[in-house]
Amino acid sequence: MLRAPLDSRAINANLTQYWRVSVVELTASTQSDLIDLVMQGRAEAGDAIVADFQSAGRGRLTRTFEAPPGSALLFSFYIKPSRARSDWGWIPLIAGVSVAQSLPGVDARVKWPNDILINEKKVSGLIAQVVDDGIVIGIGINVGMHASEIPVPQATSLAIEGVLNISRNELLAKLLLTFEKNFTVWDEGSDEICTVYGDISATLGKSVEVHYPDGRVEGGTAVAISPSGELVLADGVHVLAADIIHLR
Repeated sequence: MLRAPLDSRAINANLTQYWRVSVVELTASTQSDLIDLVMQGRAEAGDAIVADFQSAGRGRLTRTFEAPPGSALLFSFYIKPSRARSDWGWIPLIAGVSVAQSLPGVDARVKWPNDILINEKKVSGLIAQVVDDGIVIGIGINVGMHASEIPVPQATSLAIEGVLNISRNELLAKLLLTFEKNFTVWDEGSDEICTVYGDISATLGKSVEVHYPDGRVEGGTAVAISPSGELVLADGVHVLAADIIHLR
């Protein structure tokens, strides 16, 4: 069931009118495709693209992401926030919360900023890019991957974790509806999502190592998330873009 074919009609039938989901069998990257449409003025808020296979999927910090055809849920969607741009750092975190809340039958947690963990192993990640007056968010979830298909030992999939009775069509609709609810409340001025994020965070309260893109490494205890979405360490350092390693 986890590898059942994607069906745009089945997905859109379970969504509000805000969303318009297109299915493609093969693309280099749903993220690049949707960004191109936005730049050409051919995309509106609520447009989404989901692919059965990506040949050049992208993750955070310029990383690549690839999964066997049909084994993952790979999609991007476009939104136009009303809140001030200084608050937009929370949008990837809202997306991460929404993914965690949508995964059935597991205790999913969010590793800052927006990796989704099950039993401390990564099942999902996402990328968010500002484009014109909106944001394109790309999400990848390891759905039907078998153990032999997992790229690194630190990763897992819904199948490996015993989640079998949901299709990618159902999961995508559930996730978009969950994101829409969380995003709408936040966009109308509520910061309730900050408490929700804290409750399902895998990072807050942990001793961590921060690995910056320039090679610098520092340690500390993660104590809070700033109003702009940065990770705050006990010594007052605000981390904007970095890899976080949880220390046991």
